[in-house]
Amino acid sequence: MIVEKIKRLAAEKKAVILAHYYQEAAIQDVADYVGDSLALARWAASTDAEAIVLCGVHFMAETAKILSPNKRVFLPDLAADCSLADSCQPTEFAAFVKRHPDHTVISYVNTSAAIKTMTDVVVTSSNARQIVDSFPPDARLIFAPDRNLGNYINSVTGRKMVLWEGACHVHERFSLEKILALKGDFPNALVLAHPECKSVILKVADYIGSTSALLNYATKSESQEFIVATESGILHEMQEKNPDKSFIPAPPNDSTCACNECSFMKLNTLEKLYDCLKNETPEIFLDTATITAAAKPILRMLELSNKLGL
Repeated sequence: MIVEKIKRLAAEKKAVILAHYYQEAAIQDVADYVGDSLALARWAASTDAEAIVLCGVHFMAETAKILSPNKRVFLPDLAADCSLADSCQPTEFAAFVKRHPDHTVISYVNTSAAIKTMTDVVVTSSNARQIVDSFPPDARLIFAPDRNLGNYINSVTGRKMVLWEGACHVHERFSLEKILALKGDFPNALVLAHPECKSVILKVADYIGSTSALLNYATKSESQEFIVATESGILHEMQEKNPDKSFIPAPPNDSTCACNECSFMKLNTLEKLYDCLKNETPEIFLDTATITAAAKPILRMLELSNKLGL
């Protein structure tokens, strides 16, 4: 059985398997740890394993390598990119930063290592609002690359951060019309939305939060039905933790599909994970200068998160 083979290989090679909540259910089940971007960063920084297999997308594997430069880091499929990270290219972003002198650069973790080298502090959706609020009210800030998350933080903090015009293809595609139709079918269901969604979706949400925050809210809530507006992979863990509750994926606006999946996240499969462990490839490589520069804003994020009790 492939699951047993994966576990045996991971043990033989002293590798830890980290998986994001948006991975397919089978990968989540075989992983040593499953979490959101903040949790994955923390595990990558603290593991004593000799190798890390990051089941997620490319920027997550880069982040793991930055935080554990002396460990080998693998990604089952190198084509597992991120539309949000790809929406912010280094040359264009460097020019953007130059046009806004004396601004502190806050970058979402969903960025390439190259963007992180131009960043003062990295954030995830779990800590973005709190870290932004840790700056003085009159601080001049750039927020990149997600305009929806940046707009949301501006709206709840009263900030006027300068925003890069990037977006996640999954969270951009949710249909307000279809969500309202689902509310008609399930009038008692609460709408849970990720802050990467467009503002029109957030306005009808009963709760807005990061992937892990949505999971925690659904687990603690007395409600029994939820419409979930984020990548549908999270529904696996939601159902695992709450077998008696119902979770309905919010549908996209450009498909007849009832759920909204990240095609990049789903490139990783059990077969590719097995081959990755067996052949010790594809491996993530970054030069020392990039690792050193990109580590500073990530470590600052982890320090602030700990300080703020996040």
